[in-house]
Amino acid sequence: MNSHPSADLPSADLPSAHLRSAGWYAGDDRNAYIHRAWMRRGLPEDALDASKPQIAIANTASDYTPCNMHLNEVADAVKQGVWAAGGVPYNLPVVSLGETQVKPTAMLWRNMAAMAMEEMFRANPIDGLVLLGGCDKTIPALLMAAASVDLPAIVVPGGPMLTGHFRGQALGCGTDVWRLSEEARAGTISEEQFLRSEQSMIRSKGHCNTMGTASTMAVVAEALGMTIPGFAGTPAPDSRLLSLAHDTGRLIVEMVAQDRKPSDILTRDAFLNAIVAVAAVGGSTNSVVHLLAIAGRVGVDLTLEDFDAAGAGVPVLANLQPSGRFLMDDLYRAGGVLALLEQVKDLLSPSPITVTGKPLVDYLDGHPVFDDTVIFPRSAPLMDDAGIAVLRGNLAPQGAIVKPAAATSHLLQHVGPAVVFESVEDMRARIDDPDLDVTADSVLVLRGCGPRGYPGMPEVGNMPLPRKLLEQGVRDMVRISDARMSGTAYGTVILHVAPEAAAGGPLALVRTGDLIRVDVEGRSLHMEVSDEELRARRQTPAAEAAYAAPVRGWAKLYVDHVMQADTGADLDFLVGSSGAPVSRESH
Repeated sequence: MNSHPSADLPSADLPSAHLRSAGWYAGDDRNAYIHRAWMRRGLPEDALDASKPQIAIANTASDYTPCNMHLNEVADAVKQGVWAAGGVPYNLPVVSLGETQVKPTAMLWRNMAAMAMEEMFRANPIDGLVLLGGCDKTIPALLMAAASVDLPAIVVPGGPMLTGHFRGQALGCGTDVWRLSEEARAGTISEEQFLRSEQSMIRSKGHCNTMGTASTMAVVAEALGMTIPGFAGTPAPDSRLLSLAHDTGRLIVEMVAQDRKPSDILTRDAFLNAIVAVAAVGGSTNSVVHLLAIAGRVGVDLTLEDFDAAGAGVPVLANLQPSGRFLMDDLYRAGGVLALLEQVKDLLSPSPITVTGKPLVDYLDGHPVFDDTVIFPRSAPLMDDAGIAVLRGNLAPQGAIVKPAAATSHLLQHVGPAVVFESVEDMRARIDDPDLDVTADSVLVLRGCGPRGYPGMPEVGNMPLPRKLLEQGVRDMVRISDARMSGTAYGTVILHVAPEAAAGGPLALVRTGDLIRVDVEGRSLHMEVSDEELRARRQTPAAEAAYAAPVRGWAKLYVDHVMQADTGADLDFLVGSSGAPVSRESH
C-alpha cells in the first residue's frame, strides 16, 4: 500500500502586511470597497479579511483536454483543504492544451498558456497557487508561469488512467497506437482489429498510462520538489488522489504563511535531481525542452550538457512502456515513484527542499518495492545507462537528443544513406511509395518541423516506416528530424536537431544519398559531406516553401520570437521573471 507524508498543517493567522491580497481588500476607500463587494457572492463575512490567504486553484480542466476532464473534481478536494487550513480558495480556469486534439501542435501554445497564466496570477488578488495539470503541456506551462511570478505554488498532478485491455492484452495508450498502426500497415493485423482496439484504449479518467510526457512531467514536478512527495503517479481514479489534493490545499496555506516560493525550491540542484529521475524512469525526451524552459524562467543556467552529465550512469529501473513492459498503475502497485527514487537516492542532491520545506531525500527511506519485475533493483537494472543522450556534429552544431532506452541497440551506431523529406506532407505523400529508394539501412530525415518552421515543433519525429519495409519485417530505422516525438513513442529517433532547418541549420542542407553517421556512445551526429561542399549548398525551394510564414496573431509572434530547442523553445522576451508586484490600481 502506498503512503504519503501526513499534512498536519496549521491554519493561517497572518498579519495583513504579509498577504499580497491585502493590496486589494484592505482599507476603506472606494477601490477596496469595489474589490471586496464584487467578490462577496456567498463567501463568509470574514473571507476577505486581511488575515485570510487567498488561494487560486489554477485549473486546466477542459472537455477539449480529455486527460484533464476530471480536474474540476480534484479542484473541489483542494478547496476543502484550503478552507480547512484557514484560507479562501478560488477556481481559476486557465488555458488548457489537449495534446491529442489541437492542431497543428500543442507545443505552439505552451508559451502562450504560460504567458497568459503568469499575467492572470499577477493581476489577481492571489497569495498562493495550486497548479492542477496532467496532459503534456499543462504542467510545464503552469510551472513556467509560477516561476515567472514567484508566488508560493504547488503542483497537483492529475494522474494516469487505468490500464485498458484488448483481446486479453494490456494496452499502453499512445505506445500501442504506434505499434498497432504499424502492424495494420504491415498486414499482420486487420484494419478492423486495429479500429476495434480504439474502444479499449482509454479505460478511465486520467492522462496516458505509459511513461510518456504526462507521466514524466509529473515525476519531474515531484523531483523538482513542487509536489507533496509521493504524489506523482497516483492513478486518476484512485481515491488517494483526492486525499492528496486535500492535503495540498492545506499545505499551500502553510506555504503562504512561510513565504515558501518557487525560487526557494527550483534551484540548480533540483533540476539536476529531475534529470536523474527522468533517466531512472526512462522518461520522455520532451522533458528536456520543458526543463530548459522552466529553468530559464527561474534564472537557473541549465544546458543540454547537464542532461548528459547528470543522466550519465543512471540506470533505468522502471520497466514501463515505451521502454519496457508495464504501465503506470503497475508502477503505483509496485511501490510508486518514491520506491523507485529510493533506489537512486545516492545520485540525488540532498540540498534542494520541496514544497513541505524538507529535502526530497528525506522522504526516500522506508518505501519497499513490492514487485521487482516492475521496479528493477539497482543491482540488476532494466538498462545500465540509458538516460537521454545529447549528440553533436556537423548535422547538429547546437545539439540533438535521442532516448537509448526506447531505441534498437544495434542502431545506436549506424551509417546509412539519407532519404530526405522536405516536410511532413512530403513524407506522408511518399513514405509508402513502392518506388521509394529506401532500405532498412537508410536514415529517414525530416526537416521543416522545428519550433519556427512548422510552427511549434510537432510530435512527428517518430516517422512511420515505409510500408514495403514493414512487410519485410523491419520494425525500426534511424530517423532524424528537428521535430519532437510523443513520450509514448519508441524507436531509434534522433530529435530536436538544432539549429532547425528553418533557422538556417545544416539539416536544411542534407540531400538524399548523403551518408549519415550516428554514434550515440561517441555522442556524435555527422553527415559525410565536406565543409566546403556544405558552404556551397543552399536550401531547396521545396523546403523553404514549406516553412511556416504566419502574418498575424500568436503564430506570428511565436515565429518571430521563439528560441531553439537547445534552450527550451521559449520566447526570447519571456525568459526570466517579473515577480508578483502590480504597480497601478484598476479604478
